[in-house]
Amino acid sequence: MVLGTNQAEDVGNIKVGGQAVIEGIMMRAPRTFTVVVRRPDGNLSVREDRWYSPMERWPVLKRPFLRGCIVLYEALFNGIQALTYSANEALGEEEEPLGPWALAGTIALALGGAIFLFVVIPHLATLGIGVLFGTELGVKSLWFHAIDGVIKVAMFVGYVGLISLLKEIRRVFQYHGAEHKSIHAYEKGEELTVENARKYPTLHARCGTAFILLVLIISIFLFTAVFPFLPADLLGNRIFTNAFYILVKIALLLPIAGCSYEIIRLGERVDNPLLRALLLPGLWMQKLTTREPSDDQIEVAIVALKRTLEKERAWAQIESAA
Repeated sequence: MVLGTNQAEDVGNIKVGGQAVIEGIMMRAPRTFTVVVRRPDGNLSVREDRWYSPMERWPVLKRPFLRGCIVLYEALFNGIQALTYSANEALGEEEEPLGPWALAGTIALALGGAIFLFVVIPHLATLGIGVLFGTELGVKSLWFHAIDGVIKVAMFVGYVGLISLLKEIRRVFQYHGAEHKSIHAYEKGEELTVENARKYPTLHARCGTAFILLVLIISIFLFTAVFPFLPADLLGNRIFTNAFYILVKIALLLPIAGCSYEIIRLGERVDNPLLRALLLPGLWMQKLTTREPSDDQIEVAIVALKRTLEKERAWAQIESAA
């Protein structure tokens, strides 16, 4: 998944993001949402929609450190829509669109599961490690957040490694590689053909995998800086106190996401050793989440990208003429 942007003013250099789905690719530009899926009969199924970003309605959300949170929300929202569509098309079934409540429930379930796995469990596991070794690991300690962070990263890497053993997921990872290759070719100004895209790497600096890993890494530093200022005990109840700490971590995920997005954007524009070191683990992680695609998979990515660019330019012309 390549994170998009909502800088729609520069139509001549449209920023496009994407996501691999089941037997296909979802592409997003500031105004356009496109999904292309290879059906069982070999034909391509295409869904094209006009996308209205919250940033269009409230331009203040385009400001640095706010836009990252919106981009993350949009990636999750569009990703669930695209996965639902691709699952039906790949199986040759009639699509049953998710209603507003079903979509909201799916997003809430996905967020809740992620928070439980990568916030609650690591926090409780770190407390358990302290008890196991007979030492008090308080949240004001650097060691607490270092161990907590290592557990998060290990769980994320382990989860990706386990699902990569599934044949269906390996094909999704191939489409992930095809998505990156096609976007590389577009960003280099080359004609969008299978031959041109094939030569590019499957890794991309703006990938959502790198974004998630960066969020986990930055959380270590931010929690270490913030938690010494929090009360050590609330109402004399350890369970209540740790529940409060977990809620604080959840609340801090939004500024962490905003900061992580700005670092990734900065890393695209500035060649700095510190930035490269910070973004390097995300590129390594993509070696797990991408695979070399076949030509027909690259074809799907190119069709999705071309259709997205065509629609984006058409919407821009309509708006400029209005």
